[in-house]
Amino acid sequence: MRIDLHNHTILCNHATNSVDEYVQRAIELGIDEYGFADHAPMNYDPKYRMDISQKQQYEKWIIDAKEKYKDKIKVLLGYEVDYLDGFILDEVVNAKVDYLIGSVHFLRNKSDMWGFDNPEFIGVYKSKDIDSIWVEYFDAIKAMAKTNLFDIVGHFDLIKVFKFLPKKDIRLIARDALLEIKKSNMVLEINPAGLRKPINETYPSKQLLELAFEMQIDITFGSDAHSMEQVGFMYDKALLLAKEVGYNRCISFESRSKKVISI
Repeated sequence: MRIDLHNHTILCNHATNSVDEYVQRAIELGIDEYGFADHAPMNYDPKYRMDISQKQQYEKWIIDAKEKYKDKIKVLLGYEVDYLDGFILDEVVNAKVDYLIGSVHFLRNKSDMWGFDNPEFIGVYKSKDIDSIWVEYFDAIKAMAKTNLFDIVGHFDLIKVFKFLPKKDIRLIARDALLEIKKSNMVLEINPAGLRKPINETYPSKQLLELAFEMQIDITFGSDAHSMEQVGFMYDKALLLAKEVGYNRCISFESRSKKVISI
């Protein structure tokens, strides 16, 4: 079975194509379970997410697609929620969805925050110690896992996106975050979107995925599509990576409950 749980809609303001076009493309590619997890509303960074007033519309689109295509594909409803203390909305984390992806896109910069994966903020890297940035990022992932609010960790090592890599062993920096993910029973997504970025590597890297496998942390798959052309992006490469590391199963969700699928 082919699973693709991390996909967006035009409501995030930086994606194209309709829900129908995404689903139809997924059907063409032989995807069995296709999930939407658009950027959830919050009172920060409104340029790159839906407004709370659009939440009902988003959920209706996906629920309608579930029914419309039920004989051809299983459509799932989720959100990608930014872990940002003080900004997460109860209306989102308590929504009736199939799963929630927890992601970190922002780090503190003095009294403000910066979107470290946004090219607009790339200059901030030059003013900071790169090892410190990586430690800060994985501390945020660890704190996110501790909340027990989410089901999936989005693009686990996103901090590598622009290829600013630490001097310290990445596995040592990320280890405590993985331990917390294991404790919270979360799942890591294998997300090939990094192959479209300067790092040219999946999230997570093979060495971090090997560490996750040692810890018996489950995986799922998400292409992070922001257009219908990106649906199922590099799925075969992501699947091969999982199998090379030793995985023979992945996880899908329904109403926040895990479902084990052989790969």
